[in-house]
Amino acid sequence: MGTRTETGVVVVGTGFSGLGMAIQLRTDGRDDFVILEKEHEVGGTWRDNTYPGCACDIQSHMYSYSFEQNPGWSRSFSPQPEIFDYIRGVAEKYDLYRHIRFGRELTGARWDTDEHRWYISTAAGEEFVARHLVCGVGALHIPQVPHLPGIETFRGTTFHSAQWDHDYDLRGKRVAVIGTGASAVQFVPEIAKDVERLTLFQRTPPWIMPKPDRRMPDWAKRLFSRVPGVQRVYRDLLYWMLELRAVGFNGDPRIMKFAQKIAKRNIDRHVDDPALRAKLTPDYVMGCKRVLISNDYYPAMNRDNVDVVTDGVAEVRAHSIVDTAGVEHEVDAIIYGTGFHVTDAFDDLDIIGAQGTNLGKQWAEEGMQTHLGITVTGYPNLYFLLGPNTGLGHNSVVFMIEQQVRYIAEAIRWVEAEGAGAIEVRPEAQARFNAEIQRKLSKGVWTRGGCTSWYLDSQGVNRTIWPGFTWRYWLRTRKLDPRDFRLHGRSAAPERTAAAGG
Repeated sequence: MGTRTETGVVVVGTGFSGLGMAIQLRTDGRDDFVILEKEHEVGGTWRDNTYPGCACDIQSHMYSYSFEQNPGWSRSFSPQPEIFDYIRGVAEKYDLYRHIRFGRELTGARWDTDEHRWYISTAAGEEFVARHLVCGVGALHIPQVPHLPGIETFRGTTFHSAQWDHDYDLRGKRVAVIGTGASAVQFVPEIAKDVERLTLFQRTPPWIMPKPDRRMPDWAKRLFSRVPGVQRVYRDLLYWMLELRAVGFNGDPRIMKFAQKIAKRNIDRHVDDPALRAKLTPDYVMGCKRVLISNDYYPAMNRDNVDVVTDGVAEVRAHSIVDTAGVEHEVDAIIYGTGFHVTDAFDDLDIIGAQGTNLGKQWAEEGMQTHLGITVTGYPNLYFLLGPNTGLGHNSVVFMIEQQVRYIAEAIRWVEAEGAGAIEVRPEAQARFNAEIQRKLSKGVWTRGGCTSWYLDSQGVNRTIWPGFTWRYWLRTRKLDPRDFRLHGRSAAPERTAAAGG
């Protein structure tokens, strides 16, 4: 029998979401919380993804906490080691390590209606009991590894980009890369320089824009350090510049057509062979899939040792891959650049709500539905960070996280101020939110763009993206509306008409 720990709040995950929530709790003067982390260091996706060329595709001065700016970013788009160092530095500065229980993977949680508490189980056999449960696990943490016919007969090395095998020397090897998503666009140019031959299996080409990356000059870093207000202004400019992109994603198709011309010129400028250009040019509207940025991907396609295969994988043999056209490609290693489980990331999570319902099964059957991407009817005192329909295609998700952690903290304060045991979103409020979101998404490029993407669930419904401007999300979450919720287990505390701490 494992040990049991009782606390006020359990936070799951130590990426930007989980640590942001913990900092908000500390800011509120709370010390009664525990952070569960399945690995042995903080960082989330920026700890796990260590593949060559890994970097952010949102400017780092925006992809960071607004309250903890870093004047020392080396580039506009910082590489993974810098972001990882930043996250660890934040965890140390706010004294969060003492709250973290490493090596504790969440396996399930059960709501006790009588006690108004969550009983949370971990793979290590340890149990945690808490009033409130905050899931900051993110969407990009379960690698999507396709089953290739015959893969069990392969005698070479295989690994996913998020589980990079740094002990395997790629120099002089024949390497197959499966997938052409955001990770592959970053690591393919890096490994192409070292391998004997790189065979890139592409199902659908991505739209790739030039990357406006540059080294941050020393004078700018000194200025940001000495006059923090200047960096805040720079961040604000970045925010509004990125925010304008939402107009194209969820509104005016002329903007996407203009951007598409830039991306098309990017292909024509860098790819010499007309047949290869045709392979690399998407046939869907830009923005339907995630728009990528790179300055070295297309030049890498020109290399004599790189082949782009648009036929699928028919069979894997001991030392080769046979494509659907019958061509056999000899390979020593297979690298999966196939992304992550997103809309089905919670299918196996055993979270049991107030009526005995299982959230993973419920979402698998009905589609992921929440209120504001944060709360779920039937699951009191349960909160999600970067939950359904709060992901972005145009701006920094750290902005969304900051709005959510503030909202959750307000919900917790309200429950306590009312002397209640739990808060639960009303079904009609959740239904209203989802109807509004799906109505907006139906008009956007993700639905009308002519592609299938990881934004969509198995029913073809977009459960991932926030449609439109992030400042609208800020407006929706800056103050909790008590009319959207019901309180359970309320004591004789006086009725309130506004949220505590609002």
